[in-house]
Amino acid sequence: MPSAELGVFGGSGFYSFLDDVEEVEVDTPYGPPSAPLAVGTVAGRTIAFLPRHGAHHEHPPHTVNYRANLWAMRALGVTRILGPCAVGSLQRPVAPGHVVVCDQLVDRTWGRPDTFFDGPHVVHVSFADPYCPELRRVAVEASRSVGIETHDGGTVVVVQGPRFSTRSESAWYQGQGWEVINMTQHPEAYLARELGICYASLALVTDYDVGIDGVEAVDHAEVLRVFEANLGRLREALLAAVPAIPTERACACALSTGGVSPA
Repeated sequence: MPSAELGVFGGSGFYSFLDDVEEVEVDTPYGPPSAPLAVGTVAGRTIAFLPRHGAHHEHPPHTVNYRANLWAMRALGVTRILGPCAVGSLQRPVAPGHVVVCDQLVDRTWGRPDTFFDGPHVVHVSFADPYCPELRRVAVEASRSVGIETHDGGTVVVVQGPRFSTRSESAWYQGQGWEVINMTQHPEAYLARELGICYASLALVTDYDVGIDGVEAVDHAEVLRVFEANLGRLREALLAAVPAIPTERACACALSTGGVSPA
């Protein structure tokens, strides 16, 4: 089985990243990942790419096998992951077409398997700062370098899906001061932390959420349309980020479990 240093999870509509790839099937204790992993290189760095929703967007956010996806990445040797995704904006200054490199997360999901530590070892993992600061810095600089309006920091509230929020729910999230809303960042970001993998997201804003006064309800087709219209710029940002990622990690992500590894 080939190895990879870096990983990329595709977001909605983001189904290709690398050329001249080797497709790899990975068995995990949690079942199959969303799709075979594609392994290739960018700027001399070996990368594993996996569309989190499957190759044909067949896995809705509440049924994605997040544990298998993260486990498969680690099985290939991945130590850092960039997770581009689609988000809705909860604040007027965060406009469609912008990218938010979030630094905080609020989990509003339920029923999703969200830990590797089901026993017999009891491990409590710090998640005070959900995203790797070193990888976040690279993502911000890369996104800005290709001309994308980029917000350095922000809170993403993660909802269960597959439905969008009611106006009252969205207004509540907006009133908390949170910047964007999404359906996949939890448990994806947290499971990376349990495996000691650095994780950062480039959250592409596709629409204003319905809690903002005067905003019409958006549908999934419109979200995909805006995301796909910005795929080229997002791909440019990822291509700029890869060579800028330090070869040695200076963060504490790998130490989050105190040396205890999931079985």
